[in-house]
Amino acid sequence: MEQAVTVDFADARQKMVDGQIRPHKVSNPSILVALRSLPRERFVPPALAALAYADGPVPLGHGRVMPEPRAIAKLIQLCAPEKDARVLVVGAGTGYGAAVLAACGAQVTALEEDEALLAIARPALAALAPSVSIVEGLLSAGWLSGAPYDIILIEGAVEAVPPAIAAQLHPDSGRLVTVRAGRGLASQAMIAEMTASGLRTRDVFDCAMPALPSLRAAPLFVF
Repeated sequence: MEQAVTVDFADARQKMVDGQIRPHKVSNPSILVALRSLPRERFVPPALAALAYADGPVPLGHGRVMPEPRAIAKLIQLCAPEKDARVLVVGAGTGYGAAVLAACGAQVTALEEDEALLAIARPALAALAPSVSIVEGLLSAGWLSGAPYDIILIEGAVEAVPPAIAAQLHPDSGRLVTVRAGRGLASQAMIAEMTASGLRTRDVFDCAMPALPSLRAAPLFVF
């Protein structure tokens, strides 16, 4: 008779930070504290809990994944969240990235359109990051009622930023972080910052991440 494999999640969490996160130049103290304390296994389906700390994305179905720890940590560090910053997470999935941002002191709105992912996110965030506002709606529309945002994180690769989302950035100092979809492993984490002349974008580091299925149509604003 096979015995069930028991995972020491607390130990796995520390090993994730020391083996996957810190070696890849994630040094923001608030982010590291959040990653060491938040139980990532609570943000995946129970049957996949053993994969929560693996060095790779966790498949969630319908083309969606929970980003690998290194990728989400580096994207959040690129966001440079500050206390009380207004943040919108587009494609929040099961809520882990939103929880990390909230642990850094940000005021977070988590936008998701997939009911199956929301069914995981709602109880996890209620227990572990109750300050996060979870909203349901089309990802391409953003969440206008909370705008303007200091930071928008699109948690998945896109070919272009939907105009409705870009318009919700703070006009003076807003910044948007996402992954610019490329061919194969050519995707790049990028940041778009509001300037007097409009959005200024730059690629920052290689970041392989699946495209968000509902944002695949090419809108007006193209990188």
